[in-house]
Amino acid sequence: MELKRVVVTGLGALTPIGNNLQEYWDALVSGKSGCAPITYFDTEKFKTKFACELKNFNAEDHFDRKEARKLDRFAQYALVSSDEAIIDAGINLDEVDKFRVGVIWGAGIGGLETFQDEVINFAEGDGTPRFNPFFIPKMIADIAPGNISIKHGFMGPNYTTVSACASSANAMIDALNYIRLGHCDIIVTGGSEAAVTKAGMGGFNAMHALSTRNESPETASRPFDATRDGFVLGEGAGALILEEYEHAKKRGAKIYAEVVGGGMSSDAYHMTAPHPDGIGVERVMLNTLRDANMSPEEVDAINTHGTSTPLGDVAELKAIVNVFGDHAKDININSTKSMTGHLLGAAGAIEAIASILAMKYGIVPPTINHTTVDENIDPSLNLTLNKAQKRDIKVAMSNTFGFGGHNACVLFKKLDA
Repeated sequence: MELKRVVVTGLGALTPIGNNLQEYWDALVSGKSGCAPITYFDTEKFKTKFACELKNFNAEDHFDRKEARKLDRFAQYALVSSDEAIIDAGINLDEVDKFRVGVIWGAGIGGLETFQDEVINFAEGDGTPRFNPFFIPKMIADIAPGNISIKHGFMGPNYTTVSACASSANAMIDALNYIRLGHCDIIVTGGSEAAVTKAGMGGFNAMHALSTRNESPETASRPFDATRDGFVLGEGAGALILEEYEHAKKRGAKIYAEVVGGGMSSDAYHMTAPHPDGIGVERVMLNTLRDANMSPEEVDAINTHGTSTPLGDVAELKAIVNVFGDHAKDININSTKSMTGHLLGAAGAIEAIASILAMKYGIVPPTINHTTVDENIDPSLNLTLNKAQKRDIKVAMSNTFGFGGHNACVLFKKLDA
């Protein structure tokens, strides 16, 4: 059967460097760091005392008080970003066939703060299980797409993908394929996460995964730099409206880009560490190019997973050199996590948005905080260090990987390219 074409017609972003799409993009281009000391709780006894929190986000600006209390922060973020994307797409909700509109959403953890607080309250009580009746529906990861679907009456496929930090990239790939196969006309996809909590920070600290650069939080996320010491935890959400091309064209929608391919693979190596030779990462990029029926030489830009960990950054760049060969030095490679931190299950979504906007505006956001060359990284690679670079981007790749060896990759193309 002939696969249908899929395009992006709407975007929404709620990030540590901007609470809407335009703010996010402006901050990316200017190289703004979203990292600062944690304000949500007392960090005196924590190894890491900083994160990329949302700034100036007030739930009651978006929900009434009663509704806000029923929603964990990760679900609030999902609703706010998806609302922006739906409005941006110009969808008339009274005219679409809602049985053919779905919501496929990614979350690596879900309602961690809700789970944490309920367990703490129980442990500090008299042993009587007085749990909030909203405990379970606030905590479960699939409640975010459920709430989006209920709010707008979307009655197509509705579920959450959970593959750690690859979750929202997997959601986008599922959405791509549902539309390709003709099952849906429109899918709201993306991801959200709100793990800047005592449990989240304590858990990642126990794994020695987080940077402990407490004396200079704004420079702590430094992908590809020789002095990097771990990732910086972030939070927020990114939403994309994926739509069948003819459906979008018929209603006169603006089109940001075409989604031409998506690929997945597994490292099958270690619970948390990447394969040192990047074998799984190689395979996911090759699978994506094959899915798109494109050659490596057609790719202009890659937004890497680039978490600022000692092992992960080197493995990913090795894989890029192996896949793209001599062409690798002609690709603009960057890591927007240097500014946003690592949004875990939402990372793939906000980074895909960054790739799409880079194509739209012809500017590659920088990898900030780079001061020291890592001798383990090929010096011929253009890592877009410290300053945005102008470039006519026709094809952009976005990489996202997760604990458990999950690898996901999405490829976007200018519609007229």
